[in-house]
Amino acid sequence: MLKAKILTLCASTLFISASAQTPKLGVDPIEKVINAMTLDEKLNVLIGSAGNVKSDATATIGSSAELVPGAAGQLNAIPRLGIPATVVADGPAGLRIKPIREGTSKTFYCTHFPIETVMSSTWNVDLVGQIGAAMGDEVKHYGVDVLLAPATNIHRNPLNGRNFEYYSEDPLLSGKICAAMVNGVQSNGVGTSLKHFALNNQETNRTSNNVIGTPRTFREIYLKPFEIVVKEAQPWTVMTSYNKVNGTMTSERSDLITEILRHEWGFKGMVMTDWFGGQHATLQMEAGNDLLMPGKLSQREELKKAVLNGHLSMEIIDRNVKHILEYILKTPRFKGYVADNNPDLKAHAVVTRNAALEGMVLLKNIKNTLPIKSNVKNVAVFGRTSYDFIAGGTGSGDVNHAYVVSLIDGLKNAGFNIDNSLKSSYEAYIPEATAKMPKSTSQFAAFLPKHLIPEMDLSNVNMQKVAKNNDVAIHSMASWSGRWQLGK
Repeated sequence: MLKAKILTLCASTLFISASAQTPKLGVDPIEKVINAMTLDEKLNVLIGSAGNVKSDATATIGSSAELVPGAAGQLNAIPRLGIPATVVADGPAGLRIKPIREGTSKTFYCTHFPIETVMSSTWNVDLVGQIGAAMGDEVKHYGVDVLLAPATNIHRNPLNGRNFEYYSEDPLLSGKICAAMVNGVQSNGVGTSLKHFALNNQETNRTSNNVIGTPRTFREIYLKPFEIVVKEAQPWTVMTSYNKVNGTMTSERSDLITEILRHEWGFKGMVMTDWFGGQHATLQMEAGNDLLMPGKLSQREELKKAVLNGHLSMEIIDRNVKHILEYILKTPRFKGYVADNNPDLKAHAVVTRNAALEGMVLLKNIKNTLPIKSNVKNVAVFGRTSYDFIAGGTGSGDVNHAYVVSLIDGLKNAGFNIDNSLKSSYEAYIPEATAKMPKSTSQFAAFLPKHLIPEMDLSNVNMQKVAKNNDVAIHSMASWSGRWQLGK
């Protein structure tokens, strides 16, 4: 009996001793936690949760998180050191997660907020801050730690497919509006990811595009919005872009990431790649690109080999790990927050409508056509997208919303009578014309802008009758933009 007690006591002592020797994030200094890590554990921190998957991809739309289905990615947990997994999710016009999940009838829809270009058109930083606060509220309620937005690249060419994710062609306006958005989102205790750093101004050949220019051009136009946001809002993270700058991948440029971003502007957060961005993991580590997302097996193998061969110093590895752990300390998941999946979508819809109204731009008002006179009741509505409404762009900037108020719905809600004969013609034409359009064979077809059908031939419409029966006519025109494509 005495021998059994002695053995039990010895085992307990050994357990207590081992526990005391294992540091925990948030309890012990970060440096102590880093020193306790094995090389493999450090690589787990530096490479996203998909880092054990073989892939030759150079770009993708993220959807690899397990904790929040449909979220873009996840960082690995190291439980023995008190390091939790954290979740990052798109995007610029609202949170993008799966709206329906197996095993529950509950829905997880998010608000589709006005696109960033509309936000700039308000010139109202207070209003944009309110949108950011509403967006961040949904991020937190749905259990996401970082929103992979906002993006503040310059509108260099109006045909860029992702211009809807960016604010403006003006650096000052872009920076000020974006800073308001970051402050609004982060007021909820969740993070943002300022992107795409930098000079990501086209979708054509975006992973191999080489932007050539002078330092003055870069600093005064293309880097200026990022500088403003970093200095005025301190986003938790910054995401590097796919493209090259003067021959070198942005995620591999220490002058861009370490010298300018950190040393000149005072950025204090974590830097991550865009999904599968960059070419050489070792060069990315050296440049100060802390986190490789969503993670590839080849990156893990390259970094481990570089460290063991002495080509990559442990000092660099530890520096980048520290930046990531500092980020994790701020996250809701580290602080024990439990998502209730119940944001106030009705309240956010009101904020969204107000912002959309203020962001509208009236280019010309011939003969004071607007506002519509109070005696106008009957409206003839023309245009394919009046009936087949486009709510926003595609790709990572899309949002799984519960409903859309179309132009027709909006007019009806405002008390107008829609010409039903014309409406019926469009409603018969649209599905027929859609069925004739070629089907995309791309694996990313669900994320790409669909080819818009031709406008309906009006030769069979009795225009004299339409004119007689209505007080006013409205014709809408719209474009659809998204990843990998020119705007259409």
